[in-house]
Amino acid sequence: MILETERLILSPVTEEDAPLIHPIMADPEVMAHMDSMAIDDPDVVGAFITGQLIEMANEQSFYWSVRLNVDDRYLGSVDLSDIDWRHHRAEVGFILGKDSWGKGYGYEAVQAVLGHAATLGFKRLWARTHVGNLASESLLKKLGFEEEGYLRRHVDREGERRDCRLWGMLL
Repeated sequence: MILETERLILSPVTEEDAPLIHPIMADPEVMAHMDSMAIDDPDVVGAFITGQLIEMANEQSFYWSVRLNVDDRYLGSVDLSDIDWRHHRAEVGFILGKDSWGKGYGYEAVQAVLGHAATLGFKRLWARTHVGNLASESLLKKLGFEEEGYLRRHVDREGERRDCRLWGMLL
């Protein structure tokens, strides 16, 4: 399913997106608040995309590449993952390259995904942020997510235990 906004086109992730997401995932600043460190190896990113394609084929997740509609420039990706069809819930995730930060693209892309999730019958969405990721927390609040929990030492990132915040939204 292709989603369109005023400025963006969100199209399902394909194998051809791996070289486009690689520079974003290789950027330590972008990956500072993610579960893994920057990924320099394009083959690892390719395997990551392959895993996403398998999840999509099994209707466990939806992953979209985010592009500007005026010039088709790749900005990043947004997703509904960890889908629980029985309970009508899923996790929302997003990653954008640094050159796209602060321009409202994340808000616009996630808002489109929220609307699509509602049409699919989802009743609850959730997101997780690493403590200290103020930009993502601000975005989630602006979209209407509410803080629902604090997960102490939830993520092991290369031997460093990180705390996370849990955010939720009812549709």
